[in-house]
Amino acid sequence: MLEFNLLGQLPRCVREVKSRVATKEESRQLALKFGREYFDGTREQGYGGYHYDGRWSAIAKRAIEHWQLKPGDRVLDIGCAKGFFVKDLRDALPGLEVIGIDISDYALMSAHPDAQPHLLRASCDDLPFDDNSFRAVFAINTIHNLESERCLRALREIERVCPGGGFVQVDAYRTEAERTLFLDWMLTAKTFDTPAGWLKTFAAANYGGLYWWTILEHDDAAGT
Repeated sequence: MLEFNLLGQLPRCVREVKSRVATKEESRQLALKFGREYFDGTREQGYGGYHYDGRWSAIAKRAIEHWQLKPGDRVLDIGCAKGFFVKDLRDALPGLEVIGIDISDYALMSAHPDAQPHLLRASCDDLPFDDNSFRAVFAINTIHNLESERCLRALREIERVCPGGGFVQVDAYRTEAERTLFLDWMLTAKTFDTPAGWLKTFAAANYGGLYWWTILEHDDAAGT
């Protein structure tokens, strides 16, 4: 296992934490449905509008370079939402076979038309694919939305279909202040830990791929 910051080129966003805290429990229940409210409702309920803006293009090119992908290779995007990363991977390398999965019917039905034919409904802890069937698998801010036992199964599934070739990014915190900020902002995560705690989980699952953390810091938050 090695650290790798795949998303380092994404623009940093400022989160209005106080506005979310005011309606946190109601918003959390809506967000956990992973429907219209989560993707295209208010910012308190989730993304506040999840629209294609090309920001995943640079990430796609970095992934292709790092994994040394070539036409004919198969890659999987777990928790693909509306398929923006799927589209940009395919655009960046014609001939690359990219599949995206998500549990959200709303996201799949609202997906980018270029990606939609390549998306299917499935859960990361029960992947409908053969062993060793992908060159790379990306699970970005996804598996932490499962309870801890299902997280372990998801990691094992990633390793099964792509031994050593996965990339997993999960919610984490390093200090009590970061934990408090995370809990104020978080809507959908059911499993979260310190980096050291996550590394124990990865080891327990015999996960051998790359990993990185999503850590909310006070510089990311307005009004805190």
